[in-house]
Amino acid sequence: MASLPFLPGNSFTDPTKTKYHLCHSLNYKNGYSVPAAYPTVGIGGERLKVNQLSEAELDKLANQKPTLTYGQAKPQPPEDFIPAHKAFDKKVLMFKAYYKQTVHESPNEHYRIRPVNIYYYLEDDSISVVEPVVENSGMPQGKLIKRQRLPKDDQGSHWHWKDLNMSMNVTFYGKVFHIVDCDRFTQDYLESEGIELNNPSSLPADPYIHDRVESARLRMYKTPSDFDKLKQFLTMDRKVLRFYCVWDDRDQMFGEMRPFVLHYYLVDDTVEVREVRTPNSGRDPFPVLIGRHKLPKNRDNVESSFPAVVMELSEHEIKDWFTPADLDIGKTVYVYGRRFLLYDCDDFTRAYYAHRLGRGMGSVDVNQPHPELPKMEIPPYNGFGSMEDSMQNCLSLIPQPPKKDYIKMMENDHKILRFEATMDSVHPEDNNRRFIISYRLSDDMISIYEPPVRNSGIIGGKFLEATRIAKPDSDPENPEFYSPSDFAIGNIIEVFKHRFLITDADEYVLRYMEKHADMFPPQSHALQSFRARHGGETKDVVKNTPVKVQRTGGDLGDLVNEVRVQLQKDNYMNHSSLREAFLWYDKDRSGKIDKNEVRNLCRRCNLPVDDDLLDALIAECDHNKDGQIDYFEFIKFLNWS
Repeated sequence: MASLPFLPGNSFTDPTKTKYHLCHSLNYKNGYSVPAAYPTVGIGGERLKVNQLSEAELDKLANQKPTLTYGQAKPQPPEDFIPAHKAFDKKVLMFKAYYKQTVHESPNEHYRIRPVNIYYYLEDDSISVVEPVVENSGMPQGKLIKRQRLPKDDQGSHWHWKDLNMSMNVTFYGKVFHIVDCDRFTQDYLESEGIELNNPSSLPADPYIHDRVESARLRMYKTPSDFDKLKQFLTMDRKVLRFYCVWDDRDQMFGEMRPFVLHYYLVDDTVEVREVRTPNSGRDPFPVLIGRHKLPKNRDNVESSFPAVVMELSEHEIKDWFTPADLDIGKTVYVYGRRFLLYDCDDFTRAYYAHRLGRGMGSVDVNQPHPELPKMEIPPYNGFGSMEDSMQNCLSLIPQPPKKDYIKMMENDHKILRFEATMDSVHPEDNNRRFIISYRLSDDMISIYEPPVRNSGIIGGKFLEATRIAKPDSDPENPEFYSPSDFAIGNIIEVFKHRFLITDADEYVLRYMEKHADMFPPQSHALQSFRARHGGETKDVVKNTPVKVQRTGGDLGDLVNEVRVQLQKDNYMNHSSLREAFLWYDKDRSGKIDKNEVRNLCRRCNLPVDDDLLDALIAECDHNKDGQIDYFEFIKFLNWS
């Protein structure tokens, strides 16, 4: 088919060709796609046979590649290849090493020395660790690590013969081996490879084997004396040396000098320390400080493996114990970290030391003058909480609530004197603020409330919680609190740096002052000021009778506006339309609201109105002056949009 002319009708499709896709023309370098210099394959992945080299590349090949002109040079014959398994066959490096095995079960030894041989096979870089077998050792010995390539670190590298040397530690699978020496072949091989070997070291001795060897030697025995334990019991029974001592612990915080008695029992050389109780010492009745037992001079001179939790000290652990020769007057004896000064003894002890040891026993004066007990001084009041509560913290460790006058609380329960006051301040915006000061007669506490005023910029509400207030000029240690006699019109009440000017009070205050005139002295002018304010003495009020209230000019207008605002809120919250609200108030469906219906309306909205306020309210709504309020007058009054 290739010899046919390339003319229409002479071309044939290849039936074996099934791929007709276009190959990519991009290459990837460092993760980035770059365009190829020239295409190398055609449609369907068919290799292009045309020369893809440029003219410059052809010139470079012709001038700088002599093989294109002269042909390939004759290659040199290759060297003989010797595989590693043949070159290093039966060549093994042997290192002598050991590792320490910790022993937890035996009290006679802490660790064991286990000698091993490390074999390095050069043919495949494998390592095996073998422990020489010792007959009748009672321990499993032999091959510790079978022949394999041992990992060196987490990066995947393995141990190589270049990493091994004498006097160094190697770690195989978490077990540390210390190499001490190697054989002659290993030494010659490493030196031939240029590795400088460290100095060899000796294998340490096993402590348990050393003890076994020492115990196998001939033993020396001493003939015991005639003064054995039985004779000591028969001759020294009920003979006790008594020393009077003190424990001086004053160098520590809250330490003191405490008296004790030290008993030395001659029958078994045991020591006991008992405390001398003093009256009103404040300590629990535990007279025995240290129980009777043999007392070592140095308790810490014991092996760390000794199980002191379950076993007592014996002569096998401690060789040096306290004896009568170690005790003397004026000497300080250390007993388990405590310093006991021996200052006196009894007559039997003096006779024993004079007869047996030829030593005279005197006495040391350790008495000291008793210091004066400090007097309890009550600290000054810090201003937190009430003074009674703060005083309870000074009187007892667990403070108790202060006692209250329950009779006074029951007699004056729910009796509150309310006063009206204004703030006396240097700031002009605070001078017009009104406050209600409430004085509770049951516990003499004062609370202050500020009525909220719309568009005043000041948040009203509770100004001061109920608390007792002391006068500013009173003594902080013995304060004088405000009483009802201090609240007179024109008086200044100073409450925590705030000054309040008393301007008025309710009628209950005047009636209470007239009823308890003995509580208000004439020089306080409290009763006289309130009588002048309310126009003379008060009269008894009969229930369900009309009340006449004296008002000043402008009060009715303010009260009418307050009623309008309250009715607007009630209509907005309880009715969906203005007509529905009007029909709700017009009970008789006459289309108008009279004076009685307006009074019932105000009572339902919790608005206390008297006759003067009711007449002013109807006069404000009734524009046609017929004494009743119709629908349009009601709309105009409420101004409800």
